Formats: sequence, structure tokens, C-alpha cells
Amino acid sequence: MKAVLGPTNTGKTHLAIERLCAHSSGVIGFPLRLLAREVYAKVCAIKGEAQVALITGEERIEPPGARWHLCTAEAMPVEQGEHAFVALDEAQLAADRERGHIFTDRLLHARGRDETMLLGSATLEPMVRKLVPEAEIVGRPRFSTLSHAGAKKLSRVPPRSAIVAFSAEQVYAIAEMLRRFRGGAAVVMGALSPETRNRQVELFQAGEVDYIVATDAIGMGLNLDVNHVAFAGLSKFDGVRQRRLTTSEMAQIAGRAGRHQRDGTFGTLAGTGSHDAEFTDEEVYAIEEHRFPPLAKLFWREADPRFDSLAVLIADLEAPPGRDGLVPAPEAIDLAVLKRLSEEAEIAETVRSPATVARFWEACSLPDFRQVGVENHARFVARLWRDLRHGLLGSDFVAQAIAQLDNVQGDIDTLQGRISAIRSWAYIAQRPDWVLAKEEMTARARAVEARLSDALHARLTERFVNRRTAVLMKKLGPDAGLLPVSLEGEDVLVDGELIGTVRGFRFVVDPVARHEDHKLLLAAAERHLAQALSERAESLADAARNGDAALTLRAGAIEWEGQRIALLEPGRNPLTPQIALDRSLDAVGQGARERLAGALAAWIERELAPLAPLRRIEAASRADDAGPELRALLIRLVESGGMVERQGSGLDDLGKEQRTKLARLGVRVGALDVFVPAMVKPLPLALLRTVAGDAGTRPASPLEAMPPVIPSGRTRTAPGYRKLGKQALRLDMAEKLLREAHGARVAKARKPFVLGSEKAVSMGLTPASYAQLLRLAGFRAMAPRPLPENACGPPAPVRWRWRPPRPRRRERAAPRIRPDNAFAALAELVR
Repeated sequence: MKAVLGPTNTGKTHLAIERLCAHSSGVIGFPLRLLAREVYAKVCAIKGEAQVALITGEERIEPPGARWHLCTAEAMPVEQGEHAFVALDEAQLAADRERGHIFTDRLLHARGRDETMLLGSATLEPMVRKLVPEAEIVGRPRFSTLSHAGAKKLSRVPPRSAIVAFSAEQVYAIAEMLRRFRGGAAVVMGALSPETRNRQVELFQAGEVDYIVATDAIGMGLNLDVNHVAFAGLSKFDGVRQRRLTTSEMAQIAGRAGRHQRDGTFGTLAGTGSHDAEFTDEEVYAIEEHRFPPLAKLFWREADPRFDSLAVLIADLEAPPGRDGLVPAPEAIDLAVLKRLSEEAEIAETVRSPATVARFWEACSLPDFRQVGVENHARFVARLWRDLRHGLLGSDFVAQAIAQLDNVQGDIDTLQGRISAIRSWAYIAQRPDWVLAKEEMTARARAVEARLSDALHARLTERFVNRRTAVLMKKLGPDAGLLPVSLEGEDVLVDGELIGTVRGFRFVVDPVARHEDHKLLLAAAERHLAQALSERAESLADAARNGDAALTLRAGAIEWEGQRIALLEPGRNPLTPQIALDRSLDAVGQGARERLAGALAAWIERELAPLAPLRRIEAASRADDAGPELRALLIRLVESGGMVERQGSGLDDLGKEQRTKLARLGVRVGALDVFVPAMVKPLPLALLRTVAGDAGTRPASPLEAMPPVIPSGRTRTAPGYRKLGKQALRLDMAEKLLREAHGARVAKARKPFVLGSEKAVSMGLTPASYAQLLRLAGFRAMAPRPLPENACGPPAPVRWRWRPPRPRRRERAAPRIRPDNAFAALAELVR
């Protein structure tokens, strides 16, 4: 028999696994179901699942003929000589107030046929020598050193750290803060199921998060790649009172840092406001040198009580030990429930025979997984006893209780409560003499626990882990240049994690990101998107040159994918705007910016092709042979979009040669307007409005389709139309009607003539609007003669006569004589 004693990270458990596998059969008892499952997986990999059993209160995997058993201490078989090898892990827990008597019993009585091994802290050595003198003491030095690093603020705690708190509220608060500025943390608490705890640990081990926040449950059964352990406090409530941790407890937790041959550090969390949150020099020395006060007593309770009656059973369980070094165990919850229910006459009446007393004690031994206290737990046991005293629990009753817990909705605390409850029913279903359809009920309970565990893991991850921030915080450091930023369509990915989208060339933070994450995400994008955006600009430039880019002109700007990428700034004239790239392209490299600007300039040149007639007129206005009269008219045509009223346009001042040049430029001289027919179309008019830089001088919005006649608006008339009362007529249609009128005039050789209105009506003009158009062109209506008295028939048609307005002579203004001029007096004399 050997007692392998030493601090954490000394390979004690690994040694026990080796010795177990070296024997023909064996069993190891662990303090936690989690530990038993972890070692079960390792032994299965060595021996095969058909040869290995897992036995815990809530879970039992026991293939027929299994030879190697991994158990919790409570579930260990203790028959002498049944197994070749027996080991008890964390044997120092014999000094634990709640479960110490279990470990003491296993320490005293669990023996292997060929080899027995006790694993634990060096503080157990005096008790081993006293209680198990035949045991050989084997010391195990720690593989790595553990040193004190002082107090650190949470924001200064290094990556790969564990922060230990002693309440769920404090765990949540710290995890929330780490999520905000470090991307989050894994969360480990004793109330979690093994599945959830393992999934959270995997988050940390896989590097998805760099921090783990835990209760003191981290001190046992978790092998983590932790470099530093930070204590958020140094006191806890032990079920009886709030007390400071012992140095052994501190060391058990701090020992999680620096596994194998990697050194670790420990310290406290600064700024918690706790008065006892600092290690004393003595505590630091004890932890670093692994020197702790030896255990002077172990808790004991009769493991084989008599079942003659409830009174005898209680007396045996409260009996003092008869051996030096052992003290009576504090009243555990199973004994408290037994005493509480034995006080109820209705229940006590049903517990008479030794067999019934033994069965009742088994019911009272149901662990309080829900942590509801003696009174509530006693009520639960009493309800079970109503059926158990008659035989077995009905499968319908158990199935209904399990089904009620099969609900994955709710917050973290709600799911934890359901997991605790389903653990009770899993324990109940494992009992072969308690439940009908045991295998089916066991499978149902395990399935529900698995679903609840998955849901709880998802809630914890959703609340306490921000994968984007975690990825960025790992990369936004000295090696930030190595950050793998990629664009997939519009999505911006960092290490495959979506942080936002690029719209045009503007980075937009993912809308589901928390407000406090925006600054970090924007910084990451600004720091690492330049190359990706430059490639995007090069690609757009190539597409623009080839005519494949989905670019649009809108309100003096070029847009791509609905985002502005360039502005049209005034050039030499409105028809030749300059390209100014939008500020959203500031992060793009200079070379890519220049190539994109050139491609956009070529694209805008093609887009403005419908304005070519106006561009020819603008070029002609700058020709040396244009002459001042023609140049003035051409400039007015360019500024007004290719259409001016004839009256006052300066047309009458042009000579024959100048009029010929005007016609060659595609300018039509009409009765009322001088205009370019190619510009009286929707596309060129829309382009003209788009390239107009000044909104104040921008023409009115053109129509998408330009019918001959439209209702006239109360504001500016649409470009290309002449207002005629309540209607507006397109300029070219107006000239067509007026040419027809002049044709009728010429045919009548200056005599009054009749004009048909069929063509005007077919265009949509009312007679009143048509008459107004004719009057504007100089036609005057002559009232028809009335019919003679007593005559009947249709009225005579209206006759028209052309009376063009005569141009007014320009009167020269008299020169203004300055009163101080020498000739002012002479002017008075002449007058």
C-alpha cells in the first residue's frame, strides 16, 4: 500500500492511471463526477469501452464483465479483495465537513487485492502514518514553480488566466467585464453539469477565449493551460459561516497555474473593494514553498450502521469514533433529512422493520443536487417515500417529472436549476430497486440533461463571449500586421469571424455588436482593411473601364452599390465636371486611388455622351471666328440646357453666315424658341441636372417620359416644355403646330384663314391652350360674323390673321453730364 502525496501538478493521477492499467482489474474513486468521466475516457482509449465502467450517483455505464471501474468516492465498491488495484484520489478531503466521512471510510477500508494507493496533499501525511501505518509514503515534487505576482487590475490580467470568485454573482460580473474589453471568458461553477463544464473548458483550451472565470470548483478536477490565477477574494461561505480560505485551499486553487513543466503565477484582483483580498507574506511563502499545516483530524461517521429502528440508526450515525485522530462528522444533509422526517409520526409509522429502515435511509441519502436546504429537500424525499415504501416508483410518475424539466428555454439561472433537478432524477433512475423501466428512465434523464447542458453552454457563450472582440484582442498587439482580414462579398471577416460589412468603401460595424465594441471594431478595420480596400478599388477600376461596373450618377455624385464613391466638382463648365474621390476611400492606397479616379473619369465621359450636342455648342462658343453676337447666344444655350426663348435671345443680331453656323450646330430656330432638338429628351435633361454642381442653379427635374402635353405645375415648368395656361407643350411639338399655322397663312396670301385644331387636340391640347400658343406666336383671332336674323346653321369658324409684333426702336439715353464738368454751364446756355 502506497500513499502518494504532494502538491498539485505532480502527476499523481497520471501515476494512478498507469498502475490501474497495469493490473488485471481495478477501481479509482474520485471526488467529482467530472474527474471520473475524464479518467474514464482515458482508460477507455487504452483498454476499450467494453472493459471499462463508469459509476457515479447520476450516471452508470457498466458493460458486462467490465474489469476497470472509475467511480465517485461514494459509489466505490469497498468489498475487500474484489479488485486487484484500488486508489482513492484527493484523499485529503477526509477533512471536509460535508463529505469527509466518506473519504475517511474509503481511506480506512478500501483495499486492493494486490495494490492500494492513496493520492492527496502532503498535509495528509501525519494522518496516514497514524491511521494506515502500513502505507509507504511517497513524495511527489511539483513539476513547475509557482510564484506570487501581486495584485492586478482586471484590465491588466494577462491572457491565459483564470479568475476565481466565490459567488455566482461575482463570477457573472467579472465575466461581463471581460466580455466588454477582452472578448469574454469561459465560466466554470460547481452548479454546471459535467457536459456544460467541459464545453466551457473547451472554449478556453481551444483558445477561443483567453480567460476563464470560475468558483473554487476550478481547484479540483480541471487540468487547464493556465499561466496565472487571480483571486477576486480570499474568503468564502463554507455552508456554516463566511471565513478566509486556508493556505491549503489557496494552494489547491493557485496550483492550477503552470501545468507540467511550465511555471505559473498567482495573485489577487485589484479594485474589488474587499479588505481581505490580499495575501499575507506567510500565505505567499506557504503557497510558493508548498508548506502547509498538517491535518490533525479527519471526520468519521459509522459506515455500517444498524437498522433495527430509526432511533438505533440515528444513534449509530451520531456515535463518536473509537479511534485517535478521528472526530465525529458534522451533521450532513442526509442525516438532517433522516432526523427531520423521523419526527413526523405519519412517516415514522411506515418505517418499522430493519429492511424498511435500511430502505428509508437510502432514500434520505439522496444528494441535495438542487441545494434547496434541509426542509425543502426533506419534502422531496417524503414524496418519494410515499411510493418507495410500497415498492417501486411508477414509470409514469418518473417520466412525467423528467418531461417537466425537458425545457431549454430560460436564462442561465433557470437552466442551472433544471439541470440540478434532472441530476436528482438521474440519480433516482440509477437505483435498480427504485424505478420501474430503469433503463428507459435512465436514458430519458441523460437525454434531458444533455439538452439542458447544450442550452446552458449556449447561454453562457452568448452572454459572456464576444468572439469578434476575442479574435481582435488577440491580434491587435505587436503582431497586428498578421491579422487575417478578408472580404467575402461585402462581409469583413477576421479569422473567419464577421466584424462588419463594407458598403462601397465605407466600413459599417456589425449592427448586432454591442455599443462598447464599436470603437474596437472600427480601429481593427482602419488598421487592417487598407490592403483589402485597395484590391477592391483595383477591381472596380477594371470593371469601370470594361463597362461592367454597376455605377450610377445621382445628384452630382457617382454611386456604387448604393454608396457615394466620388463627387462631381465644377470644371471649366458644367459639361466637363472633375472627379473628386469620396473620403471613404482615404484608406485606399495612392496608386489604387489614382487608377480608380482615371477609370471613373473615363466612365463619366461615356455617361455624358448624350450631352455631346451641348458640348459642340460650348466648343463653338470659344472659337475665334464665332463673333460676339453668336458667342453670346451660344453661351446662353449652354447655360440654359440647349433652349432659350427667341424673343430677347439676340437672334435678330446675327448675320446670314452666323445663322448658318447655328444650324450646323444642330440648333433649331423656332417661332417662339431657339433650341437643340437632341436635348428635348429625358436622358440628356436628366444628365444635365445631375452634373449641375450648384443646387440653386440646377434645372427642374425632367420627366422620365416626355409626352407632348402635360399639366403645368404651380412651380417651375419641366425642362423642354412651354407653359400654356393649365397645360405645358413640348417645344418641338409647339413648333410643329406653329409651322402648320404659318403654312395655312402663306396659302391664303395674307388673308384671314381658318385653322383646324385636330392635330393639337390629338396631342392633348385643349382649345384654350392652342389658342394661347397661337397668340404667343403673333396670330390674332377674328370674331366670326353673326348669322342674319332668322337664319339658322352652324356658326362661322374663327378666322386668324398674323400680326407679328414689331421690334421696338432702341431709344438712346441722353448722356449724363457731371455737374463739375467744364461744359456743364455751356449746356445750360444751349438749353
